[in-house]
Amino acid sequence: MNFYELQQQRRSIYALGNKLSQTPEEIFNVVKKAVREAPTSFNSQSVRAVVLTGTAHQKLWEITLEQLHAIAKSEAAFQKTSDKINNSFKSGFGTVMLFTDTDVIKKLEADVPNYAENFYDWSEQGLGIADYAVWMALAEMGIGASNQHYNPLIDEAVQREFEIPKNWRLRAEMPFGSIEAPAATKDYVADNQRFRLIK
Repeated sequence: MNFYELQQQRRSIYALGNKLSQTPEEIFNVVKKAVREAPTSFNSQSVRAVVLTGTAHQKLWEITLEQLHAIAKSEAAFQKTSDKINNSFKSGFGTVMLFTDTDVIKKLEADVPNYAENFYDWSEQGLGIADYAVWMALAEMGIGASNQHYNPLIDEAVQREFEIPKNWRLRAEMPFGSIEAPAATKDYVADNQRFRLIK
């Protein structure tokens, strides 16, 4: 499979199951390699990753449901959200949580003051690249995933439950698992609205 075919294979998969042939350790090692090789500004390596499987994965989505229930406008609205989480994210094999180490960013801001106002934005670019690299690596293994953002709603509870350092700022949650149904057809914005070649 070439790079472009792999890009097309990487889709948001919501029908997740827990029937994977890979072990948690194998998946963890793939995530580590993908994040390690992802570029960051000034080689800051500010991205942190935590892979949850088994009961830890289940606990993350229980925490998310608890936090969402607390702010739900109605039981009917919460039920819709609850169904989505229980039938998709929680039913998967695991979740990759991606963080930015804010201590790294603060040090860069102090050490290179001329670029201080840019380092947070650049860290977000680094996080996005790492996120995509992990997602592509999972897709290459035939593992389905989607990108979720329940942060900052769940941040404090996640820090307590999983003993996450306070300087790690949660940026994304990526539930993954076996692909139980394919992704929907993807629509594309017309090329002439997105791209330009200037010579």
